[in-house]
Amino acid sequence: MKLLAVNISLPREVLYKDKMVSTGIFKTPVKTPVTVNTLNIEGDGQADLRVHGGESKAVMVYSYDNYTYWENELNRDDFETGQFGENFTVSGMLETEVCIGDQFQIGSCLFEVTQPRIPCFKLEMKMKEEGFAEKYLKNDRTGFYFRVLKEGVVNTGDKIEKVFQEPSGITVAMAKNILYFDKSNKEAIQTILGINALSPSWRKSFEKLI
Repeated sequence: MKLLAVNISLPREVLYKDKMVSTGIFKTPVKTPVTVNTLNIEGDGQADLRVHGGESKAVMVYSYDNYTYWENELNRDDFETGQFGENFTVSGMLETEVCIGDQFQIGSCLFEVTQPRIPCFKLEMKMKEEGFAEKYLKNDRTGFYFRVLKEGVVNTGDKIEKVFQEPSGITVAMAKNILYFDKSNKEAIQTILGINALSPSWRKSFEKLI
């Protein structure tokens, strides 16, 4: 596993469907080491802090392994790192393998997986693909969020090392599918609620199902 790119941006105003929208989704790669703190990456920002950012969603991660799939699915060849609004473009971290609660060392930082990434209309805006958010949600290639357990510095090309495997075995894809498409699976929901790393917002959503 490897950190292929670090992508950042500050919020900006863009015109979308005759309205001005504030968004930080237009991430671009940086070529120098960056500092990562508890809330985000230095130089990065989120426009709507009600649903983006915060300690449980400090860093959004997406695997480059998914790029080829979407290029074929959408018949496109214009993707660049940061295409899906992710902070970290990585290799070898598929949603069907990475578990909620897994911990990873990257550079001098320690990260913990907290929840899947759920798309909103801003991803459709970025991708210029009407209906893409729904298609993205139904797929198991959503990406996920990191909590920062240890602040530090990361750099493009850093090795990614798994240092803790969450024993429950609930993958990112499983958590997403249970919350959205398998809401009656009480046993799985109870297992998920037993994961300390789960983000507060997702914990509330699963508690409501119980």
